[in-house]
Amino acid sequence: MQVKEIKSEGLKHELEVIVPANDIAKHVETRLLEVGKTVKIQGFRPGKVPMDILKQRYGRAVLGEVLETAVNDATKQVIEDKKLKPAMQPKIEVQEFDEGKDLKYKMELEVLPEFKVMDVKGMKLEKLVAKVDDKQIDEALERITAQHKGSKKIESDRAAKTGDILIIDFHGRTKDDGVEHEGMHAHGSKLELGSSQFIPGFEEQLTGAKAGDKVEVNVTFPKEYGANDLAGREAIFDVKVNEIHEATDAVVNDEFAKELGFDDEKALRGAVENQLKKDYETHTNMKLKRQILDILDENHSFDLPESMQTSEYDGIVQQIEMERKQDPSNKEGELTDDEKEELSAIAERRVRLGLVIADLGQANGVTVADQELQGAVIGEAQKYPGQEKMVFEYYQKNPQALEGLRAPLFEEKVVEIIIEGADVTEKSVSIEELTKEDEEEFKPKKKKSSAKKAPAKKAAKKAPAKKAAKKAAKK
Repeated sequence: MQVKEIKSEGLKHELEVIVPANDIAKHVETRLLEVGKTVKIQGFRPGKVPMDILKQRYGRAVLGEVLETAVNDATKQVIEDKKLKPAMQPKIEVQEFDEGKDLKYKMELEVLPEFKVMDVKGMKLEKLVAKVDDKQIDEALERITAQHKGSKKIESDRAAKTGDILIIDFHGRTKDDGVEHEGMHAHGSKLELGSSQFIPGFEEQLTGAKAGDKVEVNVTFPKEYGANDLAGREAIFDVKVNEIHEATDAVVNDEFAKELGFDDEKALRGAVENQLKKDYETHTNMKLKRQILDILDENHSFDLPESMQTSEYDGIVQQIEMERKQDPSNKEGELTDDEKEELSAIAERRVRLGLVIADLGQANGVTVADQELQGAVIGEAQKYPGQEKMVFEYYQKNPQALEGLRAPLFEEKVVEIIIEGADVTEKSVSIEELTKEDEEEFKPKKKKSSAKKAPAKKAAKKAPAKKAAKKAAKK
């Protein structure tokens, strides 16, 4: 095999590779031997067909398969011999290839940069800590009570209005055949007017009713209704309004705590306090991790593979475009030049940090076990109740997506190692300070040769790019 370096500029390499015809012939024979084990030719038993006959009949047909094998084997050998560390999959351009001739192809690739990682031992970090006080607990309980309102029976003869809770009996039937289907009747059912609990039009027809009234409600089931035998059909419900209740604010006491499954008010407050502590701890760790990543970014400057930056940038842009399409209220059009430049800087930061963290992890023997990766997949599946099987199949069929789950686990382990050896000083702050977002998503490094750059603050404020940029900048 002949290898000639055509070009070498920075991290980019261009090589010409020639694989001799006799090596190609060996690949062809190996493949033909595999074919000969199963092929049926009159006069010969499978596996006993002479090579010259196999070549005559199938030689040209296997050339396409041989080409891929020969290129892969040769490329792997070149990379090993020259001790190259490809940043991405090499680009291959076949220049000459035919039966009985040498294989000649061009290989373009970028290699990973060589750089020295800073000494992270003793890194000075400031850990922001907020304490949970009675005020935060009370505010949390207020939010809980707002979602668990009580009610009291209305004794006066007033008509029902939006927000009231009706105690009703109902019997329904499909209009075209008068059949009462499963789920079309109930007794003592609670219905809050305006809550959209029932199918469209049902609650509106009960507004204005009084206790003791009997109301005929005419509705049409939605076309996408869960029960196929009712989807899109008209129905009639005979409804009796037994009682009308007025919504009241829940009171935090032992009785309310028991309704939520706790022994008493003290137990409820204790549970709320523990949850707030966990939430605050999450914010503390996020701030600490962000601080570490900022320090690593500020202390490392080296050339990056253009292919890796492009791939990262395309991923961020794809995420933003998907979010814009999913948000009907969003009026943003295509990304502006300022946004593109901001996102390009974010991609650059992510690639740089990824390389630094990978180096630190390797130096410290960090690995992610299959069991840990499986746990991450289960965690993803739990986010989609009822679609768990689909999520598992997705990750089984997409190794790249699976590796996308491995990276955050690897990163967390490296961050933990840094924290263990760091000089950490705790600082007490208010919960507002702990949870507030940084005004600037990150501080981009200035490129050596660049046109006027949009300020990070300005681009970060442009929604919805801000949301994706925020996620990206935390990497």
